[in-house]
Amino acid sequence: MIYSVKGALVYIDEGLAVVECAGVGYACRTASATLDGLKLGDNVTLLTHLSVREDAVELFGFATAHELGTFKMLLSVSGVGPKAALSILSDMSPQDFALSVVTDDVKSLTRVKGIGSKTAQLIILKLKDKLSSDATTTIAATPQRAATSKDSQALSALMVLGFTASESAQALAGLTDELDTSEKIKRALKKLSKG
Repeated sequence: MIYSVKGALVYIDEGLAVVECAGVGYACRTASATLDGLKLGDNVTLLTHLSVREDAVELFGFATAHELGTFKMLLSVSGVGPKAALSILSDMSPQDFALSVVTDDVKSLTRVKGIGSKTAQLIILKLKDKLSSDATTTIAATPQRAATSKDSQALSALMVLGFTASESAQALAGLTDELDTSEKIKRALKKLSKG
């Protein structure tokens, strides 16, 4: 498994960055956000995912662990391949994607080229469940805090946005259960940005 590639950026094309390491050029398929931060000739490090299929072996590279983690999470959904995952990451940031999933925002996902309504709904269904199971355990372990579905979804979103479980749980503490998930996330983000 290739964890990362580090070296000079020798070629950029749409959706592709070639990094030369010890005389070997590694072609990494990548998202627009990663490409936007790269310049030819610079020394770069890309975190990678190696995809092996019957008909192709491809290397995917990302500037941040957050992008890579979101890419891998998308690949875990049946029917979502590397091309669709890259399309999503090219059209929205990992944070926007996470927010779309936890708030059931099918419209945002269907705006991505190649993602239809059925695929968007499947992504939301599969990833929301996956994130919520971890979040419910964390919230339940937080003193004087009952685990609700809204809490789990909000906690998941905050954790996907890069906050720790304890930071997220503290930001959600004291928010009333009458608020919907989206509003809980917004208010928790305000608390976190002040702290």
